[in-house]
Amino acid sequence: MDWFDPVGRTAERIGEWKVVSYRTLRRAAAEAGVSSAEGEIYCLARGFVPSRYLRSMGTLGLEGQTALLQSSAAVIGCGGLGGYVAEILARAGVGRLVLVDSDVFDESNLNRQLLATEKTLGISKAREAVRRVEEINGSVAAEERQCRFDDYSAEGILDGIDVALDCLDNLPSRRTLYARCGERNIPVVSGAIGGFWGQVGVVLPDGPSMADFFPEGKDQGEERELGNPPFTPAVVAALECAQAIKLITGKGSVLSGAFLWMDLKEDEFSRLALKKGDQSD
Repeated sequence: MDWFDPVGRTAERIGEWKVVSYRTLRRAAAEAGVSSAEGEIYCLARGFVPSRYLRSMGTLGLEGQTALLQSSAAVIGCGGLGGYVAEILARAGVGRLVLVDSDVFDESNLNRQLLATEKTLGISKAREAVRRVEEINGSVAAEERQCRFDDYSAEGILDGIDVALDCLDNLPSRRTLYARCGERNIPVVSGAIGGFWGQVGVVLPDGPSMADFFPEGKDQGEERELGNPPFTPAVVAALECAQAIKLITGKGSVLSGAFLWMDLKEDEFSRLALKKGDQSD
């Protein structure tokens, strides 16, 4: 008998969807000797929705959720932006997350970084990101990379990755990320923040590079000069995740060849074009 048959018979009809409790599905998958992610994919292929993804169905559908579970994303930086990004992608059900950061939490992180608490001070940001992802969604394979992203570490980090999310706070690492992803045909979702200001864009391997806006000779972004209030990284991280999820699922359009610039102090949003080799619009 198909191991899923007893699970399917327990499904509850909610609106147009046949919904299976994720706990029931997880127990059945374990008994059948398959991973919880494999069980969820198997479930979706037969038209059943794991309960945890029900509220995503109207937007992503069965095929979109399956694509997420079968995808891999690298989150480069697990601080202000990366903590929120890891949280959202785990809840979305991205199947594999590679979480990269060489730093540990300190007291200055407490005002804005989701993973920074009084109990996590001194703990590796990458390690805490993995712990949080595992706590949120046991079907997501979370991998810790406690290192700086550079030419040496890039190969191991980017192996098998479908999309990389730039959550960095320094320009040399950011340039390296764009270059190494370009060589591997990996799209990069870029996010940058500083004070009330933020920007988000998508760098495709064959398109203009956002690196054109980060000139050589400057090593730190605006964040080091302007600092960040609690809300800026949350806004930018959410927009980064929207771009990544659209890239993976093929739903909607993405900010390719452009970036969305925002001034949250004045409530101004602008979409600016990227041009190869040109730092002006």
